[in-house]
Amino acid sequence: MPRTDIPPGWDERTILTTFLDYARATVHAKCEGVSEADARRAPLPGSPLMTLAGLVNHLRWVEYSWFQVTLLGEEDHGPWTDEDPDREMRIAVEAPIVQLLAEYQAQCARYRDLVAALDLDTLSKRPIRTGEPATLRWIVFHLIEETARHNGHIDILRELADGVTGT
Repeated sequence: MPRTDIPPGWDERTILTTFLDYARATVHAKCEGVSEADARRAPLPGSPLMTLAGLVNHLRWVEYSWFQVTLLGEEDHGPWTDEDPDREMRIAVEAPIVQLLAEYQAQCARYRDLVAALDLDTLSKRPIRTGEPATLRWIVFHLIEETARHNGHIDILRELADGVTGT
């Protein structure tokens, strides 16, 4: 996917999906060329799970949770448990960063097709924390916000790891 925040059209769907794809592609750009050791390093003393690998895996599973579990109402087969609610962050350091990025990219492609096939007013099968269903529109907005916020974390971790900034 080309990395651009300029949509090819100005309708709501195109703007939303362009920004989500831009945020997703930024994850890849910020992780490009990072070493395995740096991808697994947790440099923040108060955040032992905050690694580049952990954030990439978290974003992958966040999309799974919102699209498959909340929107479609499927059973939750995510890696987390009641005893370890952040397990997706913990287990990420056991996989190569290129594998995590490839899994995230494949998951995003699947959801890109899902979003394209549904109306933005489609209601989720499962309620959100308010007890109400969310629209697909809200879910896409939320994923833009969450991915962009975590890109900020990724940016900081990458600079701490090897001095690479920008992208």
